[in-house]
Amino acid sequence: MAKYTLLKTEGRAKRARFETVHGTIETPVFMNVGTAGAIKGAVSSMDLKEIGCQVELSNTYHLHVRPGDELIRDLGGLHRFMNWDRPILTDSGGFQVFSLAGLRKIKEEGVKFHSHVDGRLIFMGPEESIRIQSNLGSTIAMAFDECIENPSPREYVQQSVDRTTRWLVRCKAELDRLTALPETVNREQLLFGINQGGTYDDIRIRHAEEIAALGLDGYAVGGLAVGETHEEMYHILDEVVPHLPQDKPTYLMGVGTPANILESVERGIDFFDCVYPSRNGRHGHVYTNHGKLNLLNKAYERDTAPIEEGCGCPACRHYSRAYIRHLLKAGEMLGMRLCVLHNLYFYNTMMSEIRAALDAGSFASYKEKKLNGLQGGADRTEETEE
Repeated sequence: MAKYTLLKTEGRAKRARFETVHGTIETPVFMNVGTAGAIKGAVSSMDLKEIGCQVELSNTYHLHVRPGDELIRDLGGLHRFMNWDRPILTDSGGFQVFSLAGLRKIKEEGVKFHSHVDGRLIFMGPEESIRIQSNLGSTIAMAFDECIENPSPREYVQQSVDRTTRWLVRCKAELDRLTALPETVNREQLLFGINQGGTYDDIRIRHAEEIAALGLDGYAVGGLAVGETHEEMYHILDEVVPHLPQDKPTYLMGVGTPANILESVERGIDFFDCVYPSRNGRHGHVYTNHGKLNLLNKAYERDTAPIEEGCGCPACRHYSRAYIRHLLKAGEMLGMRLCVLHNLYFYNTMMSEIRAALDAGSFASYKEKKLNGLQGGADRTEETEE
């Protein structure tokens, strides 16, 4: 079974070690998002190791639709399929299901919706989501929940949260059943529950206390970064995280920017994921310690410097801003690949720096210095892009 060891704290910030069947995760950690079993931008599992990725995240819904979770099971599970021997977390598919607002119908049993690929009718509930994730054999399975947009009416939020709790109990029962079967791909699969409640403090806190009582392997805070302000998100974390078990991993889903991560680490979060670094990279937007750059800007046409001096990523070690800009303008995939590699390296390196600062008891000063740098020199991309 997994073991979570709290190594150090600084205020509410946690520095921990999470030992799983697929390897040890040092937290705080950023999970690199490979929705369909690959990072968008032509980044391989070997690349992920080179740029310091500890955990890869894939999506239950997308892999169920294509190529099919049973096919992946028959080929030995997702780790073998994508040639990745470190931890994988699979999102339950809940967010994707509920984002198909016009194509779905929610009932107590689960949700009927149409595939975005071929339009076929799919039913997914707690048991179906867990069975798919069991076929994938991920290290960590996420419970099936409803992700509510913010703001939503209080009465609906309460009904939805109560249903999410009932679904969580069903998820746990189904995973217990499956991990007892000898043919299951990963009999050590872990389950994280998800806290919901919109922007209602009391609903969030009550839900956190209810799911904490279930003794799960970890706990996520979901339903944020879906319409509320950053200040509202930080407030929810301030209110909710103290009601989740400190001796278990805490995961903030789908967040966020480097600043979001720094603020959330301070509030006790130790798992993160977000598509920003790969999505921005594919559009030529790259992160540096002095702000974000848009490499499509004409200012970089003759710039022989790397994206960031001193960066150890594959792009910065070998190529100039001018060359990467040329690739992007020419529509060459290598340009996108190099930018994605740089951004993921930047995120993974920042997490390593956060862990070192927590080890040294200097996270507060690190956070202040990092934020000052990040806000210092960003491009005014809308004014200078060619």
